[in-house]
Amino acid sequence: MTENANENLETEVKPFTEGDHEIAYRTDSNPSVASGDAIRPAVVAPGHGTGRRKQAIARVRLIPGTGEWKINGRTLDEYFPNKVHQQIVSEPFATTGMEGNYDVVARIVGGGVTGQAGALRLG
Repeated sequence: MTENANENLETEVKPFTEGDHEIAYRTDSNPSVASGDAIRPAVVAPGHGTGRRKQAIARVRLIPGTGEWKINGRTLDEYFPNKVHQQIVSEPFATTGMEGNYDVVARIVGGGVTGQAGALRLG
């Protein structure tokens, strides 16, 4: 048993080679993006999407504007009185630094309040 252990310790670690030369590790990523600079989307035209979470489905339209929210005909504060749910749905805008640049019009059906907030966030 000790002979095998000694043999394993004596084996030489060889670098990864391709053909006759060694390959150095490198990264092909853009250093400015890797350093934490967020890529901001261009405010060009209205867009739409569908988000699904649990049993809730949200159909969402984003329109360049002032940051107004209309969810099933009500404002964000009326539809989601809980601040946690408001934070969940507005987190994508905070992450991209686009708060107040888009009006949000959404129709949400099914599920509970938390599922609806998650579906709206994904839409």
